[in-house]
Amino acid sequence: MFEHRRAPLAPRGVFVRRLVRHGFIASGVIAMSLAIGALGYHAFEGLSWLEATLNAAMILGGMGPVDQLQTTGGKVFAICYALYSGVAFLTIVAVLMAPVAHRFLHRFHLELKDKNP
Repeated sequence: MFEHRRAPLAPRGVFVRRLVRHGFIASGVIAMSLAIGALGYHAFEGLSWLEATLNAAMILGGMGPVDQLQTTGGKVFAICYALYSGVAFLTIVAVLMAPVAHRFLHRFHLELKDKNP
């Protein structure tokens, strides 16, 4: 997926395609996570789909739930979903930043190699 450290720096077009591909992957993880959260809030709390999606989006975004939870199952789901959302957020950031970090480190490595004969 990424060029080897001894290979030349990838052209800008390849880099942009990587960014787009990783953006699609991150968007897929977000959509899947939002669907899981909405389904859970709908099933455990009996919220409408709009309210369930709103609560899932708020937790996934790190803001916290909007509606007061009433059932024990809903509270347990919210605990699990909040923990999952923290890990999902870190994963999404890592997926988005991987091409940028790789390009930066690869360029830095090539510059060091060029300075040392």
